[in-house]
Amino acid sequence: MSAVMLAIGCLLLIILPLLGLAGGGMVAGLNGATWGAVIGFVIAAAICFVPGYALIKASRRR
Repeated sequence: MSAVMLAIGCLLLIILPLLGLAGGGMVAGLNGATWGAVIGFVIAAAICFVPGYALIKASRRR
């Protein structure tokens, strides 16, 4: 199960910026595509950071 979650987290780092790029490009052109990609990457990084931080906190408790 852990490997599946890791794979999903890694894929989010690729998929969310691409979705933001496409969505922003459709709505607001080149500038919107840039902002969409940046926002998608920030969201994906946050999604990856939270479980990683929890894992580090749990391993330090022992």
